[in-house]
Parts: sequence; structure tokens; C-alpha cells
Amino acid sequence: MRSRLHVLLVVALLPFLAAPEVRAQTAALKEVHVEGLKHLTEAQVIYLSGLKTGSQVGRSDLQEAADALVRTGLFAKVTYKFDTKMEGVYLTFQTEENPLLLVSYDNFPWYDDSEIDAAIQKLLPFYDRHLPEAGEVVERAADALKQLIAAREPHADVTHQVVLSPLADGSEQQFSVVGLVPKIASVQFSDATLAEDPAVRTHLGEILNHPYSRLNIDLFLAEEIRPIYQQKGYLQAKIGPPEVRLTGDPNTQKLTDQIPVYVPCAPGAIYKWKGVDWKGNAAISTITLTNLLGMKAGEVANGQAIFGSWDRVREEYGERGYLEVKVTPTPVYDDVAHTVSYDVEVNEGIQYKYGSMTISGMSLSGEKMIHDAWTAKPGDVFNKKMFEDFLIQLESHKEKIFRDLPVHYDTVGHYLQTDPAKGTVEVLLDFK
Repeated sequence: MRSRLHVLLVVALLPFLAAPEVRAQTAALKEVHVEGLKHLTEAQVIYLSGLKTGSQVGRSDLQEAADALVRTGLFAKVTYKFDTKMEGVYLTFQTEENPLLLVSYDNFPWYDDSEIDAAIQKLLPFYDRHLPEAGEVVERAADALKQLIAAREPHADVTHQVVLSPLADGSEQQFSVVGLVPKIASVQFSDATLAEDPAVRTHLGEILNHPYSRLNIDLFLAEEIRPIYQQKGYLQAKIGPPEVRLTGDPNTQKLTDQIPVYVPCAPGAIYKWKGVDWKGNAAISTITLTNLLGMKAGEVANGQAIFGSWDRVREEYGERGYLEVKVTPTPVYDDVAHTVSYDVEVNEGIQYKYGSMTISGMSLSGEKMIHDAWTAKPGDVFNKKMFEDFLIQLESHKEKIFRDLPVHYDTVGHYLQTDPAKGTVEVLLDFK
């Protein structure tokens, strides 16, 4: 019985043996399954592989399908296994997906995002505004956008790159038009008070008559407009997304190079400061930390001042040797009373003491003067601010350290090498 089973197995696998004389033999593809999926569906992966159930396949076809999946960029790894039975081949792909990035369209002001999505979905039916960093599916998406704009601007091209998102954590896959440079002709805000704000009028020149770029507009709103609201206590202000409001029938026009931009803004309520609840702090008292914030209960909550205060807390810890402190503030909004408080988690880490200083690229005389000017002694609590002030002297006021000694360097490389086991830090200085 065992010999008979062995013979049947050999016969069943004959179409997929690697010998050259039988490699070209095929069998019907009965079923395809996919393991390891997190974002894509099994049907989508089968579509991308190019395989169709019922078709005749050989071993080379299965390997090519696996390679095709890797070339898409959607997968870090694809392997496969198969069973060959009398009725055909049963194939299973084992996959490991690559991370997907949110897609943005930087300078396609003539089209709604839904139109751009639809153009890509004609070539990539599974497209849902997410793509990998690279691969064939990214190039096919770029081809779809070229086709979209070619009917009205045949000389324009489309490129793509991975960029940091201006309004969220992480990166995004950004598509851009090249060969046609539309410019921002005007910017209108739904909040009329912004147009009267001197700071807004001053900074509008940074984008007006500059090439249209959604990325640059988002950065402008985040860096110039949001702080104006934050300083006045509008901590929940809604800004954007920016809109393009072209006139006329876009389907019968060439792609215009003058773009009017409209930005919807809803300031919301003004919030007042309520207080802060500290957790995890031991080296610095709650009273000291609260005083560092410099805010009083009941006053308008200046969002910019609040954000800057967390840096002051970190700096205070740095002066006391806590070089790896983590300060995590979480806002708590009371939308009825319009107040904001913060729960702040402090992970102080260990306290470091000064160990030694290593200097390279400096004469022996210069080294001696640096050591003489550095007042910390081994075993002293390391003061990060003192170190930063010392660097400023080396970079901008070297005469305070070297006096009449002629020294020649352009830059000062610097690094703090910590040893958590010993609780010490070594200062490394490299003069070039």
C-alpha cells in the first residue's frame, strides 16, 4: 500500500518536477489562497499575481506570480506552497505585507481628490488612498495621474516622493505635477478677522504668487495660522482643509496656472487654564514644576505658551542631570466650562554625573585652555544647560576660552556619550 501511494504521489507531481524535459508541463490551477494578509484581501492579491483559476500553470508560472507580487512593493516577502491532485493544483501564497503610507496629491488643484482617486482605481481597483514606499503599484498610480492630466496638458509629467506629513505623525506618499507650475493667486479665509491680522498679512507673502503646493499651504496653516488661534486661547480651532475654487467648466479648459485658495476656519471657543496634574516626578517637586509653566488658573490658555512650557520642564531636568527624561502631556478639555487642564506623565530616568571630556582636532595648548574653562569636575551632577552654554562660547565667543591663543576651526562637533550602568556621561568635542 505504501509503495502504491508513493507511485501516485510521484505521478501527481510530475508536472512540477524541475527536470528540464518536464519543466514546461502544466496542470490546471484549481484554487489559490493567501496567508498573512492584514490590509489586502485574498481576491486583491490573486488579481495582482496575474493568476486565474482554471488556467494551465507550470512551476515557473507560480514562481513568476510570487515575484510579481514582490515587485508590486506591497509585500516584503512572498513564498508559496502547492498540492497537486488529480483535478489540478491547489496553491497557497504565504505573504508578509510592507507598511502602507497615506497618499497625498500635492499640486493637482484642477481636480477633486475623488476624481484623482477614481483615475488611479481604474488601473488599481484595490486602491484606497494608501500605497507602499516604492514598487510597481506606485509607478502605476503615477501613470494613471499622467493619463488624467494628459488630455488637457500633454507636456506635464507626474512624480512622487515620500515626505514627512506636515499635520500628522509619520510619512506620506506624495504625488506632484512637474512641467506645469500653477501659482497661488489669492488666499481667502472664512474667518474675516484673519485677513485683518498684521501677522497674517506679513506671512501671506510666503505663499502668494508662489507655486501651488498643498504641502506648503498645510505647512503655512500649521506654522503661521494655527499659532495665531492658539495664542488667543482657541485651542480647538478647525483650520482647513484648503479648497481650490476655480470658475468655469474645468472639463473644457486647459489647466489654469492661477489658483485661488479658500481656507475654511472655525475658531471655536476660547479656553481658560485650569491646572495640571503631575505624575512620576520625584526629583523635582510638583510646586516647582507648576511654577515653571508660568500660568494661572482662570487666565486665557495660550496654546503656544503651553507647548513651550514642556520644553522648560525638560530643560530643568537637564540642568539636574536627567538627560533622558520623558515628559508626556495629555490635554483634558471641558467643553462646557471651556477650560483645559493637563495630565502630565514624567519618566525621569537616571541622574547622570560628569565623567570625562575627550577632545580631538585641537592643539595641546588649546586642549588645556578648554579643560581650564570647563568648570565641572568628575562626579559632579551633569548640567546640560552649562554644557550648551559652553558650546555657544566655543562656537561664537571663542576668545572667552582661548583668550590670545590663535586657534583655527570652523565647526565644533559635539556628543554626549552616556553610560547608564555607571550613571556617567562623557563629553566628546571634535574641532574641524
